[in-house]
Amino acid sequence: MILHKDTAKKTAELLLQIKAIKLNPAKPYIWASGWKSPIYCDNRVALSFPSVRVFLRSEIARLIETKFGKPDVIAGVATGAIAIGVLVAEQLGLPFVYVRPESKKHGRKNQIEGFLEKGQNVVVVEDLISTGKSSLQAVAALKEAGAVIKGMAAIFTYEFEVAKKNFKEDKINLITLSSYSYLLEQAVDSKYISEKEVDLLASWRENPSEWK
Repeated sequence: MILHKDTAKKTAELLLQIKAIKLNPAKPYIWASGWKSPIYCDNRVALSFPSVRVFLRSEIARLIETKFGKPDVIAGVATGAIAIGVLVAEQLGLPFVYVRPESKKHGRKNQIEGFLEKGQNVVVVEDLISTGKSSLQAVAALKEAGAVIKGMAAIFTYEFEVAKKNFKEDKINLITLSSYSYLLEQAVDSKYISEKEVDLLASWRENPSEWK
């Protein structure tokens, strides 16, 4: 769910400018899953640009308060969303925890790092939503620890149907600053891609595992 079109397009423009998002339909990237992709997104690049990270921090914090109200705790999903999660928690003046993909094999064997009490309201922060699988695994770990999940806020989503299905099944409300649709719109407006390339890029999202 996108709350503000202007924010969505501004976010897309900034991520394109700093090359956190790269579009290359002629020479697709290969993801770890083996999928061929005309887009590569690494929102951690934004951390190296103070004005961009301040924008992202402020807008995610605003979205959270608008949609969910002020939670008790912000939780980041390791590793990509730890830094942006901390920034958002700082903006809101809230405690922060982060969730590992799985429990550590040593020490206290924590999966959740930080102080979290049962019954606390939590908003989860992510940097990027693809299928949603790893994000929802983090939600499951927080629920198991007794957290009440108010929702999830992310910088960007590819808008895959499988992600929509996964979030709906788990009854998790997702809001994002921007999305693949707004990215394509902004990329054309800013002349990062031509009108002819839009259909090709749009077709990838419909069936990414089979895209050639």
